[in-house]
Amino acid sequence: MEHHSSPLAGRRIYDSDHDDPDPGPEPGRRYAELVGGPLDGQLLDTTGWSSEQVDRGVALIAGAGFYGPGGRALYDPRPGDLGRWDWDGDLP
Repeated sequence: MEHHSSPLAGRRIYDSDHDDPDPGPEPGRRYAELVGGPLDGQLLDTTGWSSEQVDRGVALIAGAGFYGPGGRALYDPRPGDLGRWDWDGDLP
C-alpha cells in the first residue's frame, strides 16, 4: 500500500509549544507557509480567518528578527497564492 503524505507534514506551526512532540499541521485546518524572514518555513494557522483578516497580513512575534526578542516580522499573503505569505520586513 502506498502512503501519500501532505506536503505540509513535518512542518512547525507558528506559536506551537516547543515541547510539543508533534508540532505539525492538523487535518481540517488551513495553513499558510511563511516565506522568507525569521519565520521562514513555519506554518501560520489561518483557520476561520475572514478575507479581511487575511488581506491585512500579520505582524508576528519573532525572537530571531532584526529587533531581537519581542520584535515582529511582517508577512503578507502572496497575490494569487494564499497558501504562501511573504516576509515584508521587521518592526520593533
